[in-house]
Amino acid sequence: MYTCSLDRMTDKIKTFSKYGDAGHGGITRYSLSPEAKLAREEFLKRMKAIGAEIEIDDVANIYATLPGTDPNAKRIVSGSHVDSVKNGGNYDGILGVMSAMEVLETVAEQNIPHKHPLTAMIWTNEEGSLYPPAMMVSGIVCNEYLPPEIAKNFKYDNMMASKAMEAHEGSAETFGEALEASGYKGDKKYRLSPDRYLCNFETHIEQGPILEEAGNDVGVVDCVLGMFNYSLKFTGFAAHAGTFPMNKRHDALYAASQALIYLHDEVDKLGRPELVYTTGEIHCHPCIHTVIPDEVEFSLDVRHEDPKVLEQVMDIVKKIATMKWAGCDCEIKENWKRDTVYWNEKLVNYVKAAAEEAGVSHQMIHSGAGHDAQFVAYMLPTTMIFVQTKDGLSHCEPEYAKPEHCASGATVLLNAMLKADEDFE
Repeated sequence: MYTCSLDRMTDKIKTFSKYGDAGHGGITRYSLSPEAKLAREEFLKRMKAIGAEIEIDDVANIYATLPGTDPNAKRIVSGSHVDSVKNGGNYDGILGVMSAMEVLETVAEQNIPHKHPLTAMIWTNEEGSLYPPAMMVSGIVCNEYLPPEIAKNFKYDNMMASKAMEAHEGSAETFGEALEASGYKGDKKYRLSPDRYLCNFETHIEQGPILEEAGNDVGVVDCVLGMFNYSLKFTGFAAHAGTFPMNKRHDALYAASQALIYLHDEVDKLGRPELVYTTGEIHCHPCIHTVIPDEVEFSLDVRHEDPKVLEQVMDIVKKIATMKWAGCDCEIKENWKRDTVYWNEKLVNYVKAAAEEAGVSHQMIHSGAGHDAQFVAYMLPTTMIFVQTKDGLSHCEPEYAKPEHCASGATVLLNAMLKADEDFE
């Protein structure tokens, strides 16, 4: 067993947190922004210092590789993203990059023998915070391997035309323009592919409270949960707030609120505490305090491992569309859905064995959030490692993971990658 450096990991955490510092303990580091370029430069500086070979593909993904003893062996890759959400934390995404860097640094420092080349990678635009959608570039790179209903949402030309969600210093109007101006548009031949790569690992903060509550440093991830996302729209009619009688109103906001309560009550009756569902987006029209709303739409995000459970929730949603709510009609629309993506069983076992042998406290865990790894899994054997997150907070400035836990996660990653180097085929 080999051990990664706590001091070196701590230094990386402190250094990368400077790039996009939002002033309240977190960062805003949009993809291909000046702040993200500083993070990329730091990555390149440190990887070149250990003799890694650098490649950059046509969508700005960066690959830093230490050659192995077998010149014909495929690469074992690990990485994540350096971009963040607005006012995000110092660990989401970047921990996976720092962990991959730490693996290569430890291998170089300790002269650890390995047959396969080992690659640390930066994925471009995972968050999609400035240029949507999320997981844009992994969706491009893995497109021909994705299910058609997912692949259609990540076509190259459409992604290049993605418009910036807001004005940001140094940003371009479209992602394609930002890519051209970034200085990081390389060659398509360097893209991640089964021809050159053997398998993929991604380390990430958990983004939930399960590991902390159980007192475990690391999560051995077995899958990304299946999910669906729907919009529910309620339509009534607008009238004056001061003059129209209550008993004659068709108030779309009142209708939506009734339906949302009904939804919660019925879903909770399923008795599935591991099921999560969220309404995080609401649009009210005309959204004027003197006008009764005539149209209200809200989102519904539902996640669970078992497709039968998702189908039970779907039946409840479909039933809502057949009912009247405060005199209003309801229309539902599917925005997207995905099946549960299971990680490669052999790689999962490598992670578990590495944690056991290193004496790192751990448990099996699902991923509720989406990651680049879930798209890569359609192309290459893939798995993930989670690191404990304080209070389960993520996508916010208080996001935090102890350096000791981050270093433990890197140690597990290193030894799992070495196990793959030894006998994964």
